[in-house]
Amino acid sequence: MILYNITFNLSPSIEEDFISWMKTNHIPQVMETGIFTNHVFYRLVHHSEDGSVNYCIQYFTETMDLMLQYERIHAPALQAKIQERYQNQVLAFRTLLQTI
Repeated sequence: MILYNITFNLSPSIEEDFISWMKTNHIPQVMETGIFTNHVFYRLVHHSEDGSVNYCIQYFTETMDLMLQYERIHAPALQAKIQERYQNQVLAFRTLLQTI
């Protein structure tokens, strides 16, 4: 199992819009690719010195080949939509984890 983890750092001023847009647009579009079998959307519980908030989306897929297919075919356009909507208001960190 491969876990694709994306952590977002954003300003509280766009938090409500970000949550809504992720739930109604972005996450459904990622899932429609057919690459991932499941996902979970989290808010990180912590105090940030700069006042920012963090969210994490975890997508699960069966193989690294599927993940590489996602990165090659789907990710550039989907990531561009986030950039277009939020400009420099959202910073994303992406990691891949493999079940041992």
